[in-house]
Amino acid sequence: MKLFKVKAFLLFAFVLLLFFIPIKSIKAQDADSLLIDKLTKETFISDVMYQNLWYLCKNIGGRIAGSPQAALAVEWSKKVMETMGMDTVYKQPIMVHKWSAGDYKEQAWYYTPTQGKIDVAVCALGESIGTDWKGIKAEIIEVKSFKELAAIGKGTIQGKIIFFNRPMDPSFLNTFEAYGGAADQRVHGAAEAAKYGAVGVIVRSLTLSNDKFPHTGVMHYDSAYPKIPAIAISTKDADILSEENKKNPLLQFFFRTMCESALDVRSHNVIGEIKGSVYPDQIITIGGHIDSWWLGEGAHDDGAGCVQTIEIARLFIKLGIKPKRTLRFVMFMDEEIAQRGGAAYVKMAQDKKEKHYAALESDEGGLLPKGFTFDTTEEKVNVWLPYIKYFKPMGIYEFSKGYSGVDIKHLKDLNATCIGLSTNSQAYFNYHHSGNDTFENVNKRELQMGAAAMAALIYLMDKYDL
Repeated sequence: MKLFKVKAFLLFAFVLLLFFIPIKSIKAQDADSLLIDKLTKETFISDVMYQNLWYLCKNIGGRIAGSPQAALAVEWSKKVMETMGMDTVYKQPIMVHKWSAGDYKEQAWYYTPTQGKIDVAVCALGESIGTDWKGIKAEIIEVKSFKELAAIGKGTIQGKIIFFNRPMDPSFLNTFEAYGGAADQRVHGAAEAAKYGAVGVIVRSLTLSNDKFPHTGVMHYDSAYPKIPAIAISTKDADILSEENKKNPLLQFFFRTMCESALDVRSHNVIGEIKGSVYPDQIITIGGHIDSWWLGEGAHDDGAGCVQTIEIARLFIKLGIKPKRTLRFVMFMDEEIAQRGGAAYVKMAQDKKEKHYAALESDEGGLLPKGFTFDTTEEKVNVWLPYIKYFKPMGIYEFSKGYSGVDIKHLKDLNATCIGLSTNSQAYFNYHHSGNDTFENVNKRELQMGAAAMAALIYLMDKYDL
């Protein structure tokens, strides 16, 4: 009986040993989890990235390509990169189109028999011509599509202002799909309306929020037709204007913009590098775009992506991580207007016959990250799936095939795997291209989570040749 008890005790002890030792061994051996935990904690305890965003937003502000603010942002980001201790930091010259909304704030109003003059919140659309000081006053015709515009025809539209009032579709779970489904009004509305003799265009702001913030964005003309001024109107004012116009079809709408265009001017991408220790000729690009619209501070779009990019460099240097490949950190210029920064970067890579291994862009705001989208084959995406385990503690589960980013997309032509940080974008279009895009509307913790996730992705990609 005694011998049985001894054997039972030994068996129990052996089972316990089998249970505990592997767990401790796995934890001890999982250096990747430990390092990613260090990356995350360092991001959380440091205030550097958040202070960088504060400076960019508050001391420089909105920075449309070709503006003095954009030039200040270039010099600021170069200086910040240099203080990080990168192996090299330099500016890549590019030429950008200089356009501005002018020195006078846009104005718009209409009259009603009962309320008199009603001011509305509007802003110029990027690349639009101005009205001059006299402004434009005319009846408005509300439409929701180009097909409806064509059906009305030139005889009715001639001399009128076209009011494009198709909202973003709130039924879409993916707000970027909703944005894409309504953006044609802003981008091509003026060109389409000009075909039928319209004298101006009003476009409903591209946001799901009902507020008084007009949202700008780039628009394009058709050289076959006259250029006419184009503005965006806040969603709240768009709804009211629509109702008033139904009550009074002869309602007169006035708007004045003082937009200005000039010859192309010199600007720059800003580039910093940490040289690879094994494959220095293979490049992993990480970036965001430093330009923004003038209305706000460019905090989410895309100050967040810029400071997250710089933060990844800081993390690698601070924690002594030696990448096998060269990590190249890029502040792209001119994403909002003509994407010349991204085009110049790809051309440089082609001219130098550089080997681009991968590229990662953050341009969905400093919101809570939910995963990454890979502009590559399904097979390559599947290679990443076993590594999701490292991101689950951050609440990140989505690794899927999809779009990467405007500035890096053409690196795919150089066989680079192009990746975009995907965020919870439900609130993104509350801020996008508006005066609401300010530092105060960026959550520090969510901004940090995005940087930590990006750093972890770059670390794993480089280490395991993903």
